[in-house]
Amino acid sequence: MSPLCDCCCEHIQKLNQQVSVMRKEIKNLRQMLDGAVRAHRKHLVSVQAAVSKIGLSRDEKDQTPPPPSPSEHSAQTALEQGSIQTVPIGYISSCFSMKNGTPRQPTICGPSRAELRIQQSVFNNPDHALVGLEQYSHVWVIFLFHKNGHLSYKAKVKPPRLNGQRVGVYSTRSPHRPNALGLTLARLDKIEGDTLHLSDIDMIAGTPVLDIKPYIPEYDSPDTRMNIDSEPYDSNSDQPNSASALLNEETNTFSPCKHSNTYAQLNIKGERTAEKVGSLFSENKSETGNPSRVSAQFSLPKDLHSVLEEVKAYVTQDDICQVSCESNCQVSDPPQTRPSGLTTGHPCFGEEAYTTIAGWIREPPVASLDVRFTPHAERELAEFLPKHLPGNSESDRPRFKFLRSPEEAAAAIRGVLSADPRSVYRRTRCRDRLFFFTLDTADITCWFGQGFAEVVQVRPVECEKPFQ
Repeated sequence: MSPLCDCCCEHIQKLNQQVSVMRKEIKNLRQMLDGAVRAHRKHLVSVQAAVSKIGLSRDEKDQTPPPPSPSEHSAQTALEQGSIQTVPIGYISSCFSMKNGTPRQPTICGPSRAELRIQQSVFNNPDHALVGLEQYSHVWVIFLFHKNGHLSYKAKVKPPRLNGQRVGVYSTRSPHRPNALGLTLARLDKIEGDTLHLSDIDMIAGTPVLDIKPYIPEYDSPDTRMNIDSEPYDSNSDQPNSASALLNEETNTFSPCKHSNTYAQLNIKGERTAEKVGSLFSENKSETGNPSRVSAQFSLPKDLHSVLEEVKAYVTQDDICQVSCESNCQVSDPPQTRPSGLTTGHPCFGEEAYTTIAGWIREPPVASLDVRFTPHAERELAEFLPKHLPGNSESDRPRFKFLRSPEEAAAAIRGVLSADPRSVYRRTRCRDRLFFFTLDTADITCWFGQGFAEVVQVRPVECEKPFQ
């Protein structure tokens, strides 16, 4: 056999390379085919499961007429599973148009104002849904954090008041949550038609509002909840219940967990209580001579007699009450102690007895700042006209849309800046000390120093973006 030439060797090498490439491609095709077969089997299994579910649902529909519509069935299933689609009832029109400078809590800036108009797409007559709400002074507003910028969230966050320390997201009011829902307690100033006028708010203009509820201290505030543990003496008599209510009321009056002014009024309330208890005893004694009348109305149990006697003996001790009053008035924060004569089993209705909060809420690492205005900023702020001021003689001057006076605007600016609205990064790492934010129709320019914030410029906004 003749030896191969160089040209033939090159052709053989090329052919071998092409064969190896073809084998790799065939291998890849086989792998793709296997993956497609597995995916096809999974789809077949899912289709079979869906067909079986449809058959079961048809059988159930045949057995329980009339069948609900598919939309109602899916909506009911979603509601039971907790997966619903929310629809805003309205959008906030606020004095804060940007995130920068918006208070983190409603109590920071009291003069802040907003309006909420109920959409007609929710109710044909939105004003009918607000009937009776004018009887309340405050309302809960449930809204959506629509300016988060992203839907991501973490289990631990860094609240600005903790200056970089991490805590669990559910122990904070962070807007970055699994469900970006916000809750604020706003003051209800008035209602005009389908529009609510609010103050003490911390919401940006354009915030979608999901729901509003009246604030009821007896239900929402632990300090005003009454613990009714007393058992009724007689279901057919009203007087024993009133006597026990009187006893509970006066017993709670002497709870040492309330404010210090309670002790200052202890003698007066004690005299009133003694009169009430004495009248109750005299009424009971006067009715003793007529057995039929006593049986017709009520008869006080022996335990209630003994308790009333103890209360009467306690409230008549004016000297002891006066001494306790003087001793407690000298202490700014009295401890949780009970008087020796009061041994009832009712809990104290005070903040220390009912509510506990994290220590960094009352004593945060970040101290409040002193806010000052330059003379130039004060003159610029005085140029703004209040809201709804009659007359058009000075129409060229800027006018507030929500705030009622330049003094109210100054108070709002102090409230925002005293709480240090800067982020932890801007506070600790950023060298730029200038800060800009918008309040109503005014653009505020200020700078931060060591323990203070100074407003240097207050100018009207150039263009306002209307919100629906």
